[in-house]
Amino acid sequence: MQEITIYYNPLCSKSRKALEILEDKGFKPTVVEYLKTPLTFNQLKSLRSYFKLEDFVRTTDKSFKELGLSLNEEDKILQAMEEEPALMQRPIVTFKGKAVIGRPPEKVLELFD
Repeated sequence: MQEITIYYNPLCSKSRKALEILEDKGFKPTVVEYLKTPLTFNQLKSLRSYFKLEDFVRTTDKSFKELGLSLNEEDKILQAMEEEPALMQRPIVTFKGKAVIGRPPEKVLELFD
């Protein structure tokens, strides 16, 4: 079985619920606490490839505006995410070459259809 990975923020209720859903289904995902261990530019670029940029980045996060970011500048956003990992949407779950953003948390089950 391929590995399930959840990019997780323990302070986020949707992250906690998504992890709970996975564990209740018997999965044991690798948990990446991306705020403690920020992703590299290349990891972010790879993960972003599953999503539209506007879905992947939290444009409502105060850092997005403070840093003067624009959805027209993907590399600049990904570079900012290295320093400000809270800009990344959460939770994200990957499995078998697919990924979903767990909003709502039950959306993570789409990976297993």
